[in-house]
Amino acid sequence: MLDLYYAKSPNGMKLVLFMEELAELGGQMPAHRFHLVRLSRGEQHKPDFLAISPNNKIPAIVDNAPADGGAPLPIFESAVILEYLADKTGAFLARDQRTRIETMQWVVWQVAGLGPMAGQSGWFRTHAHQRDAFAMERYTKETARLYGVLDRRLNGREFIAGNAYSIADIACYPWIVSHKGHGQNLDDFPNVKRWFEALSARPATHRAFADYVDVYANPKFSLIDEALA
Repeated sequence: MLDLYYAKSPNGMKLVLFMEELAELGGQMPAHRFHLVRLSRGEQHKPDFLAISPNNKIPAIVDNAPADGGAPLPIFESAVILEYLADKTGAFLARDQRTRIETMQWVVWQVAGLGPMAGQSGWFRTHAHQRDAFAMERYTKETARLYGVLDRRLNGREFIAGNAYSIADIACYPWIVSHKGHGQNLDDFPNVKRWFEALSARPATHRAFADYVDVYANPKFSLIDEALA
């Protein structure tokens, strides 16, 4: 049994998207249950959650039946979780070393660059108590640079890594959903736009994001005390 802890934020939606895409493949699904962590209520700070995710961030998972047969295995940080789930299920991560490295590079690029910079751009645009022109310009420009990196990568490519849908696409897609909140126009990034529209049309994406509210485009969705998990 996998316990999957998430919130309806870009990082949390990676778990939902992974499981929906896995279901789309057919075959036997691993037993799992989702746990919605209500960030606005401070549930990420509760001791039982901190025992799983000591950085009080989502997503996090617990594999109650790890391959080594040992005690339940808690895992936090979305890049590690995606890699673990891919290895456990045999899906969305190539086995050959070169493609695996290629894929993981782009997963790490997302968690180390695109996510933090786009998150700050969205934060200062939508959720900051005071408008800070310098911060908005700095993060919007850096986010645009990163969108440009992804646009160049997708030139002539259907997917981010290898020749198939992978956890690199799963990692990046939820962040591009929020492009308007990041101050970005996808018309400026035609390859990203083509890729985004193609992924948006996938049945699994439709199911995963059916009731999603973009936290970076909705000022009524308060993330002030969650540090944009």
